[in-house]
Amino acid sequence: MGIGVGILAVLSPIGLIFPALFKAGSAWGEWGSAEIKNMLGYIPNGLGKLASLWTAILPDYSFAGWEEKGLGSRSLAYIISAVVGIALCVGLGWLLGKILAKKN
Repeated sequence: MGIGVGILAVLSPIGLIFPALFKAGSAWGEWGSAEIKNMLGYIPNGLGKLASLWTAILPDYSFAGWEEKGLGSRSLAYIISAVVGIALCVGLGWLLGKILAKKN
C-alpha cells in the first residue's frame, strides 16, 4: 500500500502538467474565489462567506515565490506537498489509534 501511495504522490503534478501541455488554464477543481468569479460571473454565497475561514498551510501546494520558478519547481513543490499531507494523515491516524487503544 505504501508503494501505491508513493506512486500517487509522485504522479500528483499531473494536475499541473496536463493543463500546461494543453493550455487549459488551471487544473480542474483547483480554482480560487477569483477564478470562480471569472467563470460564473459571481461568487456563490457559501464560498464567499467561508473563503477567509481557512488558510492553507501550503497555498497552491507550493512555497512562497515558487509560482514563477517554472513547471519543474512547481511539480517538485506538489510532490513535497503530497508527502507532507501523507505524513500528516499517517501521523494523525497513528496518534488516534494509540489514543483509542489506551481506552480499551
